[in-house]
Amino acid sequence: MVDVAGHTAPPRVHQNRGPTVKPTIVLVHGAFAESASWNGVIRLLHDTGHRVIAAANPLRSLTTDAAAVADLLAGIKGPIVLAGHSYGGAVITNAARNNTDIKALVYVAGLAPDTGETTPDLLGKYPGATLGEHLHEVPLCDGTADVYVHQNAYHQHFCADLSAERAALDAAAQRPFNTAALNEPSGEPAWATIASWFIYPELDLAIPAQTFRFMAHRAAARAVVEVPGASHALPASQPEAVTDFILHAAASI
Repeated sequence: MVDVAGHTAPPRVHQNRGPTVKPTIVLVHGAFAESASWNGVIRLLHDTGHRVIAAANPLRSLTTDAAAVADLLAGIKGPIVLAGHSYGGAVITNAARNNTDIKALVYVAGLAPDTGETTPDLLGKYPGATLGEHLHEVPLCDGTADVYVHQNAYHQHFCADLSAERAALDAAAQRPFNTAALNEPSGEPAWATIASWFIYPELDLAIPAQTFRFMAHRAAARAVVEVPGASHALPASQPEAVTDFILHAAASI
């Protein structure tokens, strides 16, 4: 990994804090994925002795999703490191607001909207995203629709650095998100008051790399790392890099 200034990224953090309470690490998945997309990261975090919770993101609307995660966070005692992947970044941006136990926000190929911004606002800010050309909608009785990635495009445009076999499994198991979640404006961002860290893939076809750099700069991120050759499915395809970065954030609080 290299940071955006070209320096070597932080090495694996071996935590030995004695009696100091380690933060709980909460992971929030995004669209077209599920909590199991964090499994590789969870295994590595468990090896360091951290308590880890992979939240179930409803993917119904930004308000609903943020409220569900906020309720989960409210039941956790002690410091929290909150990480969000993809659309899960927008969820943590809203869920973390006014929770003083959250000490770090980690955006893992994650969206970090500002007040009033929608997901399409950020996705269209810079060229390079192709995933949107390979989505299809399933209409629902309430007038909204669930959005999926076409399975035959999932590997190339969502997780190109996973094996074809793994990509086929993930494509079949993908969870859709609702058009209400896609189009709802974000509220006041938690990254304005909580320290943030950004790790993103070089070859993301869902969210352009320049968008991540823009969001990280705007949020005055503590650290920004680009993972060479990586796809949008960063937690699944690059669990070591993601784990190291989360531990770097956890060690900094």
